[in-house]
Amino acid sequence: MDSRSEIARAAAEAAARQSYGKLVAYLSARTRDVAAAEDALADAFAAALERWPKSGVPEKPEAWLLAVARRRRVDAVRRLLTSEAGREHLQLIADEMEASMTDEDLPDERLRLMFACAHPAIEPSVRAPLILQTILGFDAATIASAFLVSPATMGQRLVRAKARIRETGIPFRVPERTELGERLGAVLEAIYAAFAEGWSDPAGTETRRRNLATEGIWLGRLLATLMPDEPEALGLLSLMLFAEARRAARRDAAGDYVPLAEQDCALWDHPLVDEAESLLRTAAATGVIGRYQLEAAVQSAHAARRLTGRTDWVAIRELYDALLSIAGSPVVAINRAVALAEAEGAVAGLAALYVLGDDKRLNEYQPYWAARAGLLARLGQVPQASDAYDRAIGLERDPAVRRFLQGKKAALRH
Repeated sequence: MDSRSEIARAAAEAAARQSYGKLVAYLSARTRDVAAAEDALADAFAAALERWPKSGVPEKPEAWLLAVARRRRVDAVRRLLTSEAGREHLQLIADEMEASMTDEDLPDERLRLMFACAHPAIEPSVRAPLILQTILGFDAATIASAFLVSPATMGQRLVRAKARIRETGIPFRVPERTELGERLGAVLEAIYAAFAEGWSDPAGTETRRRNLATEGIWLGRLLATLMPDEPEALGLLSLMLFAEARRAARRDAAGDYVPLAEQDCALWDHPLVDEAESLLRTAAATGVIGRYQLEAAVQSAHAARRLTGRTDWVAIRELYDALLSIAGSPVVAINRAVALAEAEGAVAGLAALYVLGDDKRLNEYQPYWAARAGLLARLGQVPQASDAYDRAIGLERDPAVRRFLQGKKAALRH
């Protein structure tokens, strides 16, 4: 590949990174035909890779791509791209469009597109994948790999979701303040789900998952930029940055799992922690508290160990009390029980876990059994702890965490 081709490809990749979602959102805002907008933009990028090495990268790549995609929307581009005369005409169209259009002329519809993708009419399980594809341009195979389904299944789900947007006329709009709560929650959950899928590969051994965590943070930054006065958007970004800051400390040199309480704080990304703290303070200043701010506050309390050398478990338990009151999930309840055990003793923590025992969802939830095993072990109830560790080991997919749990079980003999 010569230098002109490399420059053109780099420019196209940069345009895709910065403008893909913006262009898809703009092209589909009126017609609500997301699939057609994606097809048009795909043709535009193909044209760019063909033309830019010969003619040079245009001054305004975004405007060039939009010009081509618009022509594709009226079914003219396919014919134009088949002849030299057509190519020249296409270049003239793009040059004219570029000359007459500034960056300010293209409204940023990405926030509206995100709300459309997270509309209540869209199945919850496909909202995060749909946002990843429409805003970031992820292909179905990459998304399928990250969410542990087959490419064919994911492709079908995405096609159905886009058809639903078009056929039911799901609006591209930011909800009014009175209806923002539920709809914003769906957008935040979708972004966090994307990040969590990447975060579940802490060693970074799966490239697609590692990138997914990065892209989740990118989406969080985008949302915080588009909604700078929304405290929960800031809280979500803070939460993700706290987690990402600890990535390097989650495994030791041998690749073994290191729990948060035993991590070397020196390995944390301190600028990311500082940014997360700043975002959390800004969100808290609004006086409106929500789930993501409280979850970020828990992580902030853990991060304080880098300054104090200790973990304030009483504060963490109190934060989980508040979180449980507004987001009463069993996951929060388990974390609260662990914090309670650290603050008040294993008996109190185990009692809080036993209260959850009737929730059938926990039968297949590894953290519940791992927490239960650890507290039983602290109380000297070795047979029960061994059984609980067996359940946790059987449910764990991460080999490093599985080895960690096996080591804990083996230590029961001593």
